[in-house]
Amino acid sequence: MEIFLIKALQLILCLSILVLVHELGHFLFARLFKVRVEKFYIFFAPWFSLFRYKPKNSETEYGLGWLPLGGYCKISGMIDESMDREQMALPPKPYEFRSKAAGPRLLIMAAGVVFNFLLALFIYSMILLMWGDTYVPLKNVKLGMEYSDTFTGIGFRDGDILLRANDTELERFGVSTMRAVVNASSVTVLRDGQEVGIAIPDDMMKRVLADKKGFASERIPVIVKGFSYESSPAAAAGIKPGDAIVAVDSISTPTLYELRDVLNRRKAQPVNVAVSRGGSMLSMELTTDTAGMMGIELINKASDVYETVTISYNLISAIPAGIQLGVNTLKGYVSDMKYVFTKEGAGSLGGFGAIGNIFPAVWNWRAFWENTAFLSIILAFMNILPIPALDGGHIMFLLYEVITRRKPSDKFLEYAQIAGMVVLFALLIYANGNDLFRFLTR
Repeated sequence: MEIFLIKALQLILCLSILVLVHELGHFLFARLFKVRVEKFYIFFAPWFSLFRYKPKNSETEYGLGWLPLGGYCKISGMIDESMDREQMALPPKPYEFRSKAAGPRLLIMAAGVVFNFLLALFIYSMILLMWGDTYVPLKNVKLGMEYSDTFTGIGFRDGDILLRANDTELERFGVSTMRAVVNASSVTVLRDGQEVGIAIPDDMMKRVLADKKGFASERIPVIVKGFSYESSPAAAAGIKPGDAIVAVDSISTPTLYELRDVLNRRKAQPVNVAVSRGGSMLSMELTTDTAGMMGIELINKASDVYETVTISYNLISAIPAGIQLGVNTLKGYVSDMKYVFTKEGAGSLGGFGAIGNIFPAVWNWRAFWENTAFLSIILAFMNILPIPALDGGHIMFLLYEVITRRKPSDKFLEYAQIAGMVVLFALLIYANGNDLFRFLTR
């Protein structure tokens, strides 16, 4: 329950920031062009709001809704989700959206998307300024990678060290690495000291999405960090934090995967454990518990084992580096969007559950801001899609007006708004339905 609350709190805080910035973009540009804003809400407020306030002599009511599906900036004289037909039936007033030229209206509608993208660039820049960029080069992961069945099925082997995708060197492990691998025609790995080429099928990304087994993880040696409980069999046998468990009953256990495999076949049984301590090899006897465990906690971060590289930034260097990181993140996300229209990609869509699960189970400010920047880019991209009811739909009709010098009728815009909302609610139900299905079948 505690983990759920921590993830939920991070998600709500993240969405609050993103919605506030997005709606603030619309609000500021509306006021810039002297367009009246009637309501400014964080989250939606059907039937009731958690908070609302209208300052004296102000034209705008500010509030906090209870439904975290977005925000609401009600601009006078605009056909939006409020479907205020009474206002639209009256003669246009100078302060209304519909009374302004197409150019200002276009800027007002694009401002939310632009603000979200600029927010992401700012956050990435500040992350680099505050924490720098520390990573483990793939060539330093001496035990190589542990690959999913999807990748071992095409020729990868556990322990392979990733070198190149086509002719591009693979520098660090992450989403960009997987993307480079699945989009390559050939990947070169280091295996037993020899370079080996592996052909990548054209439909590799579809296989990854269909199998839902992921790509790979770094192989980390079995190094004891601590003990799970006071009467731990390992502690009683004399094993200490910092010890490396290299074998069990003479079976080599270079990583947790091999150790787990051996112990699963030795539940509540006496075992001989070979331990490396300070360059010396020790042999210890212990009896595993009924689950086949020794009661140890292991180091589980590659950066705690392998040599890292750290790049530090000052304010001047962090800004262009943050911009580059944001642009590359957007490019990667856009390139992945083509898979959404496949059967495999549609099945991988997720709703609030999937979004919440990207946050860590313990509060980590760096991870929080990284996820917030990433979601801000997603929000910007999704909102610019030419779907009625989204900013991109309004922009599409405004561009049509600019090009043809003909404004779509209010009745047409009303029908388009309704159609767009139906599509969005259908997508929302489908994505969250996927979350529920995965939860019930896991």
